[in-house]
Amino acid sequence: MTTGPEHYKEAEKLLATAIGPFARAEHVAWYMAEAQVHATLALAAATADTNDPDGRWLDINSPGWRDTTTPWSST
Repeated sequence: MTTGPEHYKEAEKLLATAIGPFARAEHVAWYMAEAQVHATLALAAATADTNDPDGRWLDINSPGWRDTTTPWSST
């Protein structure tokens, strides 16, 4: 099963491919749609992770998500 941070990183990778210097016009829409799916799944995972069992709100910058907040990396 893919985690939220992994979906986020995959969305970034697909967007970088879609708008990168080697992007092919006939594939841009596919990469953008695929990136949207992964971004939506990342958002769903982040939303599901906002409450811990004690009912307290968790920070989106918790350890599992912290490494995904770098702007537009292609890794």
